[in-house]
Amino acid sequence: MHKVWNVISTYSLLLLTGAALALIWANLDNGSYQHLVHFVLWDHAPIGLLHEDGGVVTRQLTLHFLINDICMAFFFAIAAKEVWEGIVLQDGELRGKKALTPLIATVGGMMGPALVYLAIGAALGGFGAHAQGWAIPTATDIAFSYLVGRIVFGAGHPAIPFLLLLAIADDAGGMIILALFYPTGDLQPAWLLLSLAAALGVYLLANRLPIWADGRDPRRPYSTWMRQKVSFWPYAIAGVLSWYGFHNAGIHPALGLLPIVPTIPHADRPYGFFAEAEEHLTDLLNWIEHRLKYFVEVMLFFFGLLNAGVVISAFGDPTWMVLGGLVIGKPLGIFLMGMLAARVFGFGLPAGMTAKDLWVLGSVAAIGFTVALFVATVAFPMGPVQEAAKMGAVLSFGAAVLAILMGRLLRITRRPV
Repeated sequence: MHKVWNVISTYSLLLLTGAALALIWANLDNGSYQHLVHFVLWDHAPIGLLHEDGGVVTRQLTLHFLINDICMAFFFAIAAKEVWEGIVLQDGELRGKKALTPLIATVGGMMGPALVYLAIGAALGGFGAHAQGWAIPTATDIAFSYLVGRIVFGAGHPAIPFLLLLAIADDAGGMIILALFYPTGDLQPAWLLLSLAAALGVYLLANRLPIWADGRDPRRPYSTWMRQKVSFWPYAIAGVLSWYGFHNAGIHPALGLLPIVPTIPHADRPYGFFAEAEEHLTDLLNWIEHRLKYFVEVMLFFFGLLNAGVVISAFGDPTWMVLGGLVIGKPLGIFLMGMLAARVFGFGLPAGMTAKDLWVLGSVAAIGFTVALFVATVAFPMGPVQEAAKMGAVLSFGAAVLAILMGRLLRITRRPV
């Protein structure tokens, strides 16, 4: 868990710094802040946001598009790598009976917030106008939830790996929701054939062909040459093509690298999410992940800077809908579905974990911040409604205080490593 702490704490610090700067800047001089967010890097670009100029529709590559639609693709790719290894490797974290209770709790942790969001919207009279934001509170911020989880439970508590598994599965569900329910334009699914061709092509030519050529040679000369000399370049080219396919298909391009992740040679056995041992592995998938880490850390600073800048007066119905979905719906959904899996279905909880631990864990998972902000920018067009929804995502930090107080109230025993 030491490496997890280092990785997550670094991610959190940079993200939180960017978000804090954004909040201060937006409230001191919102005009200059908005100018930064919408700054045009390239007019009449081949990629970017559609923009009408003199009756002619062109694309603009803005700073916001660069971070949210291009750079965030690497963030989602790293999350997808953990999900893929957890599924495909024998004894992976997302396989077998041990994963069933956290996975079923994850379903509750996504359904509960969505239902509470819609219920609050109906009570406030804004159900129809803001219903498309139902997915915003389904998110769990891995980084901040993990940090708060360690404060509440201690690093050695069985609730910590449960929380990590739930948060990873939650992000996987969020990727599916983004792809299915939040197109970025008119859907043109034929462009997905480009992504499919890129994934199949690189898998067959750069992955399977060298293995086939090696045959039974234990030295694996062709696979070794491919890894050492050609390295990640075929997958980088395939990633560009896949991203462009998503971009033109109308599916959010931040998901554009997901088809390429399963094509990259991976480890032979699982070591757990963000395991320390992975740092010393030589498979290409882990090699790529560890070299992307520093870029993603810096990128998250800019993500916080460009997305968390909401003015204090930006309250509205979506604020309470998002916040209520997270701090009410998330704990309820996780607890009810988790207990259903553990007690009714008989899958049980991890050894040393109790029902009250599960309830507090649900409160910890209610911090939606990063992915909730991301979904808010996709669910609503720029304007007061989006700003109000983003305010709810920012205020979900309050779930950390609630979780810590709940842990004290229920006398959760902290367990060090």
